[in-house]
Amino acid sequence: MTELEKYDKNGNGVLDPDELAVIELEDRRRKMEDEDAQRDSIRKMAWFALFGLLLYPIGILVCDLFGLATAAGLIADIAPTYFASIAVLVSAFFGSTAIASKKAS
Repeated sequence: MTELEKYDKNGNGVLDPDELAVIELEDRRRKMEDEDAQRDSIRKMAWFALFGLLLYPIGILVCDLFGLATAAGLIADIAPTYFASIAVLVSAFFGSTAIASKKAS
């Protein structure tokens, strides 16, 4: 079954205005679902990044408490790079959200 046959409800080989309206409605629904899924993914990514910012120092502390001074030192050495990367990621999230909301209004 071709796409034309799928939407051609009366089988005349031509898409009538009613049939085109169904196609447009389905297209809008799919776009809305895609945009919603994208927002959910971005939101999850931002929360994951923020939790990482909170858990990173705890990881250093845990390593130090278990006597893994070398591991704690190595983790602490890369902390500035990690924090800067996550800060850029989160700020990009908030920036894109602000731009998207400005376009919508």
